[in-house]
Amino acid sequence: MSKLPAHKVRLGLITATIWDNDGFYTVDLARSYKDAQGQWQSTSSFGYADLLNLSKCAQRAENWITGAANAPR
Repeated sequence: MSKLPAHKVRLGLITATIWDNDGFYTVDLARSYKDAQGQWQSTSSFGYADLLNLSKCAQRAENWITGAANAPR
């Protein structure tokens, strides 16, 4: 059984997936793309054009984690 992510942030083709491991947060960053067969795939490799959305996604993930970490449990 897989655990669901705590939150996701998406900007264009870039997604930050936030995982809560008992109050210790981790973030996976990925870029979506369509393969030759037209199926959606994801990669952790980023091009020059992805960098601005990558940094914004990372910042929004950090903001969400800061709010979640400071929220009462």
